[in-house]
Amino acid sequence: MKSLEGKVAIVTGSGQGVGEGIAMALSSYGVKVALLGRTFKKVEAVASNILKSGGIAMPIECDVKNLASIEDAIALVIKEYKGIQILINNAQEVPLGTILDVTDEAATNGWESGPLATLRFMRSCYPYLKGNGSIINLASSSALRPDSAGYGVYAAVKEAIRSMTRTAAVEWGPDNIRVNAVMPLAMSAGMEWWMKERPEEASEFLKTVPLGRVGDCKEDIGEAVCKLLTDDMNYITGSTLMLDGGQAFLR
Repeated sequence: MKSLEGKVAIVTGSGQGVGEGIAMALSSYGVKVALLGRTFKKVEAVASNILKSGGIAMPIECDVKNLASIEDAIALVIKEYKGIQILINNAQEVPLGTILDVTDEAATNGWESGPLATLRFMRSCYPYLKGNGSIINLASSSALRPDSAGYGVYAAVKEAIRSMTRTAAVEWGPDNIRVNAVMPLAMSAGMEWWMKERPEEASEFLKTVPLGRVGDCKEDIGEAVCKLLTDDMNYITGSTLMLDGGQAFLR
């Protein structure tokens, strides 16, 4: 993936899970990665691993729910790397619970860390992405579940991100900025914990995945994201790519 070499990427929520996997994959192809996360120790550890493997990475503490924090983080990236060509909006607080049970606080946090943060990052990075930039926003197949009880608010904030993804692709196409979304099924820390704690449920869950496994954050999700960012895929924008082993929750 030579077309990625030397580019600069921001990856939010990159201290663990999918964000970490995407960041590690990007760095393996010569991308300079700015690792943004709420907990500095986590992004610092990921940056250390990237540096040990010969990559280039910078950890930045960032609260994606705070506009000033977002702007400060972007300013640091520009100061250090002199540009931004890739934006990965991955950070997301997950508001779970039924309509009657989910709290206002959880719903607000879900909105501010997801759609609002995505909007703010896209707008703030826009001047640097013009000409040859690419954005990938993280969506969720929870919005496609027929059994959506307990997932409604989470699905709503993730679908808002998909809506903005499509709009940005249309509005910014003339600026040669591609904007896509991915829906991953990945072995995040939360997924790993759940599968260990509830093996019977996990076994039934895996039966709904045609490929029979949960994706690896780097090898399955990160590598696919890298491919989508290459020049080979430069006619794809406004789309959602399912990275879920064929599950799609359409059952």
